Amino acid sequence: SLEDMATMINEAPETVAMKMDQMQKAHIINGYRALIDWEKAGVAHVQAIIELRVTPRRDCGFDEVAATIANFEEVDSVLLMSGGYDLSLVVKGTSFQDIALFVAKRLSPIEGVLSTATHFVLKTYKKDGVLYGDEMKDEREYQ
Repeated sequence: SLEDMATMINEAPETVAMKMDQMQKAHIINGYRALIDWEKAGVAHVQAIIELRVTPRRDCGFDEVAATIANFEEVDSVLLMSGGYDLSLVVKGTSFQDIALFVAKRLSPIEGVLSTATHFVLKTYKKDGVLYGDEMKDEREYQ
């Protein structure tokens, strides 16, 4: 809550609210979202991390193909990487087949995509700094 944040940084809640508003307007804070434990919610949800090798385009490098991919509803994240592949995607769907069809029918045919390697997420232990699952206890907490 706003009050909790204010206490953590030793500021008045009004000051924190004003600073947050300024950061939102300056696009330093780009949004808020709920972190849902889909398994506990009983919702069919599958995630995959997809490695892409891509041919960079003259004058825009990887930006154009990354922007094309980022516009797909199934894609949560697009990251330019160093190492053995160029782009890393986090993709969501309702089933393994859902993601496999996305890769085969929509992703692979994009001009410049040379290869894909899909890794399905089997279990989430921690995401965006939040521990998942009842059995996950933060051992760093003060006793």
